[in-house]
Amino acid sequence: MMMGEVQSLPSCGLHPRLLDALTLALAARPQEKAPGRYELQGDNIFMNVMQLTTQMPAQKKAELHEQYIDIQLLLTGVERIAFGMSGAARQCEEMHVEEDYQLCSQIADEQTITLQAGMFAVFMPGEPHKPGCAVGEPDDIKKVVVKVRASLLAA
Repeated sequence: MMMGEVQSLPSCGLHPRLLDALTLALAARPQEKAPGRYELQGDNIFMNVMQLTTQMPAQKKAELHEQYIDIQLLLTGVERIAFGMSGAARQCEEMHVEEDYQLCSQIADEQTITLQAGMFAVFMPGEPHKPGCAVGEPDDIKKVVVKVRASLLAA
């Protein structure tokens, strides 16, 4: 897991492919888009624009991915994300291979980060994360999740 701020992108230490993906997403002006999926480079890099109300952490499940890296960028509001190290997911449901996600009820040694608008967090395949958690009271947020095929980092 990595985190940073959009205003510090050039010096944030992201892998060049992730930096390119985030730059592509920002150039597409996600803050002006309706919720939905938008392709940036076909199935290799795309973004999901979301508007949601954060929930109490106990109401949420963690998610895992195998094929894609998640770059979770908060556009408006405040969001807490619980996460764990690779291998920390517990009590997991069946993997949804086509959609590249698996839901899990627990994260061993769970940690949390709080994102403000303009901040992002990067989750690699196998790192459980529980986005959309409330900070205090539930809040309406808008965010974009940039999905980057993990195999692009090896190329």
